[in-house]
Amino acid sequence: MDDLVDMSRVTLAVLAGGAGQRMGMPKALLRVGDTPILKYLIERLDWPGPTLLVTAPGREHPPGSEYFDAEAVDPVEGEGPLRGVLTALENTKSDIVIATTVDMPVIGSEQLIWLAGGLMRSSALGLMPRRMSGGTAVVEPFPFACRTGAAELISRRLAEQRRSMHSLAKLAEFAVETVPPHWPADLWTNLNSPADLAMFSAMSSTMFNGGGGVQSEAI
Repeated sequence: MDDLVDMSRVTLAVLAGGAGQRMGMPKALLRVGDTPILKYLIERLDWPGPTLLVTAPGREHPPGSEYFDAEAVDPVEGEGPLRGVLTALENTKSDIVIATTVDMPVIGSEQLIWLAGGLMRSSALGLMPRRMSGGTAVVEPFPFACRTGAAELISRRLAEQRRSMHSLAKLAEFAVETVPPHWPADLWTNLNSPADLAMFSAMSSTMFNGGGGVQSEAI
């Protein structure tokens, strides 16, 4: 069972380098109540192995970054989350990296452990989750489990300007797996815009101490 899989040598990488153009501010500056979202995530996930924060040039060391074991900065900005995955693979000593994003605050350790276990049982270079939505199968790019052996392939795709995470699922070297049916749809909540932020704050206000929900940090 996945809860028996040893995660102590699997690196958890949180991608937090995005400019957050639709949000109006870098998403790494969001807050959950009075808590920086990065601190909230690291406490929520309670990862037993190494933790790595991936940021971008000019957005290094956001609030809460000190709670990670290490921080790695993308060499250039604007290449999207696939570049963040490659940065994580290039800056870990683990054989497997579980990458999630700072703007997916409902994802928990259960989902990450499930993905890591699925990848360990396969020979694939990476594994993405697939969920059912209204009778349609939807492949989610994150969270994403990946072997460090995928770094060369991902680097080559970036050099060719092929930056889509979804496109990896179409490659023979990568796999997708349908998630357990009991997982709720709100796991895939993604904070892309102020409207998303307001909706999540309303949904989660009773979940956090003080009922503050998620807030943006004044800048």
